[in-house]
Amino acid sequence: MPQDFSGQNLRGYSFKGQDLTGANFSRADIRGTNFTHAILKDANFSHVLAGLQSYRIAGLLVISLVFSVVLILNIKAGLQPRLWPLIGAINGAVAVAAAIATSVIVAGSAAAILHIVVAVLVGTFILVANSEPWWTVWTAWAVIFLSAYVSWRALGGAQQYGLVRKVAVTIAAIGGTRFRGADLTNANFTKATLKAVQFSRAALTRTSWFQARLDFADVAGTYLEAPKVRQLVVSKDGRNKNYDRLALQGINLQDANLEDASFIATDLSEAALQNANLYRAKLVQTQLYHADLTSACLTGAYIQDWAIATDTKLEQVECEYIYTQLPTKDDPDPCRKPDNKSENFKPGDFSDFMAPLIKTLDLYRQQNVDPRAVALKTLDLYHHQGINPGAAAVALQQLAANHPNAELEVVALEGRGQDKIRLQAKVAGHSDRSKLSAEYFANYSEIKALPYKDVQALLAGIAEKDQRIRSLENMVVTAIQSHKFYAETYYNFGDTMSDNQGSVNISGVQGSVSGVAAAGQNQNLTGVAIGQISGAVTNTISQLQQADTPEARQLAKLLEQLKAAIEVDVDLNSEDKAEALEQVKVLAEAGQKPQAGMQNAAKTAIKILKGTAASLPSATALVEACNKLLPLITKLLVLC
Repeated sequence: MPQDFSGQNLRGYSFKGQDLTGANFSRADIRGTNFTHAILKDANFSHVLAGLQSYRIAGLLVISLVFSVVLILNIKAGLQPRLWPLIGAINGAVAVAAAIATSVIVAGSAAAILHIVVAVLVGTFILVANSEPWWTVWTAWAVIFLSAYVSWRALGGAQQYGLVRKVAVTIAAIGGTRFRGADLTNANFTKATLKAVQFSRAALTRTSWFQARLDFADVAGTYLEAPKVRQLVVSKDGRNKNYDRLALQGINLQDANLEDASFIATDLSEAALQNANLYRAKLVQTQLYHADLTSACLTGAYIQDWAIATDTKLEQVECEYIYTQLPTKDDPDPCRKPDNKSENFKPGDFSDFMAPLIKTLDLYRQQNVDPRAVALKTLDLYHHQGINPGAAAVALQQLAANHPNAELEVVALEGRGQDKIRLQAKVAGHSDRSKLSAEYFANYSEIKALPYKDVQALLAGIAEKDQRIRSLENMVVTAIQSHKFYAETYYNFGDTMSDNQGSVNISGVQGSVSGVAAAGQNQNLTGVAIGQISGAVTNTISQLQQADTPEARQLAKLLEQLKAAIEVDVDLNSEDKAEALEQVKVLAEAGQKPQAGMQNAAKTAIKILKGTAASLPSATALVEACNKLLPLITKLLVLC
């Protein structure tokens, strides 16, 4: 059971190095308490009173007063007579400013004013009593009031006086509440008084600071060092503020209002962003690994090259539309999704839009590729409440024919039975995706309204010129019938029919789409004898081993290793294992026939193998073999 210290007087106690996970310290008096290197995960420090005990405050005030008076009286020491009024005054003012700032931190402004008055009176009395000239007295007064100005500016956050503030905060925190090196992950300091508290080198992952008094805490070496970050975590209001390129790993911004805030190239890994309002926020190149954005608002946010992965939580995100690019002078179109500017995401669309991207980004990371370096402009076509496969295939073909410069290429297809189908196509960067989306759905609605026999006649007529249209229709049918979530395909309208190669992956059940082959033609591999497929692969590799070139023999050796890794991998089910072996066979055939068509087939086989490996645990035989062998195979087949 977590320990309960709520409301207790714990002044001066030592919990150094103790495990106090989940402990409740709410409303406790922890002034002078020592939590150095303690484990305080999920601890509750809301409304606590931390800092210095009374006797230490009095001691610091006396020390700072004596220090100030001594400096005033000895300001001339070691300096030339002509220089001391200027140089001595400046150096003395800075030193005294630190003392005044310390008194402000430990005892407040009223004590600081009293400190200044006493220092002036004492200094004046001693100087006059020692028959010092009046200009010396005036200089002493000038030092005091200059010190007061410097301390006021330093405590207000002026950068040019940052050293004064740092010295004052460090001195004031001596003997205060100590959290040095403590683990405060998920701890709660809501409305806590944290003046003269030491947090240096503490783990502050997702620590809550809402409405806490943090201005005079020693936070050296943490994300709280920047004044605007302290203001952000305390107020949870970052509207229209700039936080570009800051290291904010593990910051707690749950429920924060971050509308129009800029986080360009900011590290928000492990950040708590649940229910945060990120409306129109700039998340360009933002690192969000292991961040939690559950129920956050991302409507209108810019997510160009943001760094996310499978551990980024995006459940129940509210998003009507999003931008995948920042507008620039050369590219004023910020790549809105949905593409049609008159439409918004329906419930669940954003999650479906992100799911394949997260999978792909994670694959890039496994292959040591920076996912932010991968730029892809896509046209995303959502079909809710059913789809007519024939009408969709014809509408896509017509769209490609009407806009050849768009270089339309279907790259993904997702299905949930008849509930929702998404077709995703890569398009050229200059394409007007809003116009393409509107035209596609207009064509689709018109074709869908035709009688069934007319749709089939239209399909047959197109198929005489380009039989791949039937392949695309069958891919949609397969996705509907499978009742699976994810289907991935590669279908380039720009390729010639003989060169066109593709792959389809429906929730792990994979198959190839080649030329006029129907997408579902070889999808179901249930019951296929692995031994028979393995034998066919062995025969193809053996033919490659008999080739005259050393490159072919080296390729055969690598493929044999890849084949063996597939066969021994216990994490692969029989269908995936059979499909992976088929791709090894394709690679072996490509090594024998290095023409353009086989190279396209080999590229597709590489993609399928990488996709299969991406779904497995990182330590499996196939993942290790793919990471080691596929780059070498790609090089031998001259696919890069």
